[in-house]
Amino acid sequence: MKRGLIVLLAAASVWAHIGSPDVYFEGSAGPYSLFITIRPPAVIPGVAQIEIRSAAPGLEKVQVTPIPMRGEGSNHPPTADALVASKQDAQFFTGSLWIMQTGSWKVRIDADGSKGPGQLSVPVPAIANRTRSMSLALGAGLAALMLVLAMGIVSIAGAAARESQLEPGAKTPPEFHRRARIVMAATAVLVAAILYLGNSWWSAEASDYSRYLYKPLQMTPELQGNKLTLTLEDPGWLIARRLDDFLPDHGHLMHLYMIHWPEMDRVWHLHPLMTGTGRFEQQLPDIATGSYKLYADVVHASGFPETMTTDLSLASDLHGVPLVGDDAAGSGPPVSTSDSASAKLPDGSRMVWDREAVPLTPKELHVFRFHIEDANGEIAHDLELYMGMPGHAAFVRTDGAVFAHIHPSGTVAMPALALANPAQPMNMDAPPAEVSFPYGFPEPGHYRIIVQLKRHGEVQTGMFDVTIPAPTA
Repeated sequence: MKRGLIVLLAAASVWAHIGSPDVYFEGSAGPYSLFITIRPPAVIPGVAQIEIRSAAPGLEKVQVTPIPMRGEGSNHPPTADALVASKQDAQFFTGSLWIMQTGSWKVRIDADGSKGPGQLSVPVPAIANRTRSMSLALGAGLAALMLVLAMGIVSIAGAAARESQLEPGAKTPPEFHRRARIVMAATAVLVAAILYLGNSWWSAEASDYSRYLYKPLQMTPELQGNKLTLTLEDPGWLIARRLDDFLPDHGHLMHLYMIHWPEMDRVWHLHPLMTGTGRFEQQLPDIATGSYKLYADVVHASGFPETMTTDLSLASDLHGVPLVGDDAAGSGPPVSTSDSASAKLPDGSRMVWDREAVPLTPKELHVFRFHIEDANGEIAHDLELYMGMPGHAAFVRTDGAVFAHIHPSGTVAMPALALANPAQPMNMDAPPAEVSFPYGFPEPGHYRIIVQLKRHGEVQTGMFDVTIPAPTA
């Protein structure tokens, strides 16, 4: 018997973060420290946009190559595309590249300059998440051209039947006029049939394209006592997905964020254990009555990441067990539309957001820097790695439509990064006093940033609110 539980299944799941498709990454291509933005196409095949900024002078040439992460295609990369340096900023490069198939890709970046060559690959999940509709003006223009072409074909057929056998200047006999009318009528019927069949073919192709549109894994929660069971189901998609091929990410097959909703004042970062194909279980701690949103990250063996979401409502308090291992909890004030730059921590210290001087704008890469100050206001230099990383952050829009689990390297999943760069070590050193996360807000709106840093063996959670305005014309 489920105790005091109402479960609601949300349908708005999206690949590799919720509502945040762009890839943001900070890494090194040999001697060059790069900030990379890749905007995957919304339709496949399609063109991805890429922006690269070097942290220091010396970078002179950048080439990018899209390569499938696995399969025969990975052994035959296409010709590299050269990025163009900005005329205003010699260390900023932009360009585009084609992504031809759905699936897990990597963009290989070859950098060269005064410090010699360097190489880095950034994983990019490629999916079609919508179809593009034709604009009314373009449709009307093409329809008019089609009508002119059809009338021209009919007229040419009639002229051929009426005059092709006459001597120059000869008068056209009445029977030739009748023959021309018959030929024109038959041609009109034939043209109409061709247009009808062509439209039927095009409609069938457009309908068939729907199978290319990404269909996320579905996640159904069930609670018995304090044991939460998450069952995954593949609703069917162009690419058949296994439910038992997940790669460990920081030592865990699943990362689960459980957020009190809509206040967003309590959060749990949990790591359910896989107990069967598509089945995960988690022993929950004490949780108060209320509604909660669940966001779960997994990474397939191909390097393709997925984020699933569902809703959970507790009708009564849940009495659970203490958190163990890497599981962590945090709390803060209810979400607000007023921006905040610091968060009080339970031990009397505080987490501080060192905001950039430039305004935050949608779809632009920004670097979010955080540090901890002790009770005396001194910056803490004794931070520890949390699951092998200097820190973890989640960017969540207050309507739940955007969720992104971010690492100091950016939005890419670490198992996918390891697949893309098999010869590059992924070990992290002790974290600096200031931990940074590269990210770009996908849309305007109110966001809560949940930051987790580890100190004295305890995971400290800071919560920050920010409003991203719509860009001005």
